[in-house]
Amino acid sequence: MNGDAPLPLCLHRRAAPAAFAAVLTAATAAQAHTTVLEGLDYPWDIEAAGETLFLTEKGGTLGVLSQGAFTRHPLVTRVPILNDRGGGLMGLALTDDPLHVVLYHHAGTPSDRYNRVIEAELQGDAFVETRVLIDDIPGHPLYNGGRVAFGPDGMLYVTTGWTENPDLPQDLESLAGKILRVTPDGDIPTGNPFDGSLVWSLGHRNPQGIAWDDAGTMYAAEHGQSGHDEVNRITAGGNYGWPLVQGDETGEGLTPPLAHSGGRTWAPSGLAWGEDGLLLASLRQGAVLAVSQDGTVRQAYDAGARIRDVLAVGHTFYAITTNRSPRRDGPSEDYLIRLD
Repeated sequence: MNGDAPLPLCLHRRAAPAAFAAVLTAATAAQAHTTVLEGLDYPWDIEAAGETLFLTEKGGTLGVLSQGAFTRHPLVTRVPILNDRGGGLMGLALTDDPLHVVLYHHAGTPSDRYNRVIEAELQGDAFVETRVLIDDIPGHPLYNGGRVAFGPDGMLYVTTGWTENPDLPQDLESLAGKILRVTPDGDIPTGNPFDGSLVWSLGHRNPQGIAWDDAGTMYAAEHGQSGHDEVNRITAGGNYGWPLVQGDETGEGLTPPLAHSGGRTWAPSGLAWGEDGLLLASLRQGAVLAVSQDGTVRQAYDAGARIRDVLAVGHTFYAITTNRSPRRDGPSEDYLIRLD
């Protein structure tokens, strides 16, 4: 693995600027970490309310780690969760009441897939769906986006995948290949860039990470087609080019990435803002990558496992793994780690 010394571990889900191709620095051995939880099966998102940790597992459970005790709660939805390939229960956003959550999940059948954004609350031992915020987001075996997060403006942001249809990321009538912005009640907010639309930005391939910096600027990380993974600075109405351009290619009205992986692959997922810039969960590199203000990318922490998401609680830095590829079937032997 490639790498450097770790960054300071003080960060949140926030992010950074510029626009140059990524440069990865040279190698080190895997760094030390403490396993907090074993026996997880394809966790996808991790969030915190105080010192309590919440995490989703793709099969349809929401786990809560509080005062050293871990409890799995099933998610009861009005439409069954489709746990197939890369689809299942994915993104999680906590509200002011952490027992009332927002979730992104896959639905339908293997031949007719779609995604939903729902609210759920803890009722007894299960989280139960209480309301649909966004329905009928186009689905795919691998490219579903799946991240949900409340921005500093109080609005909910949602990432969606392109579904391998080259027309949809540039089509404002489709929710595929976009970042969406919705009110906490599921309505179209004032200030969205396209009249009557949930679309905040377009031209995305498979964005799975979003974060904000201390000034409130938004960033997103997305998987490229063959290499050319990207970190983008997101603006209202911005067009990030897929599938018209990738990497250093440019076009009129298209926004270039802050950083991209060139011909190599990061397989980026969760994204966070640290003291010196962005921190990026990398599945392929088995590491947390650091993205600086000028777009330089280096390895901040070599975890030696496929990292799906990163999180900090105060000065404590956590990560979750998904060690099975979504292209393969079967269980995934995963864990929650604290990076030392």
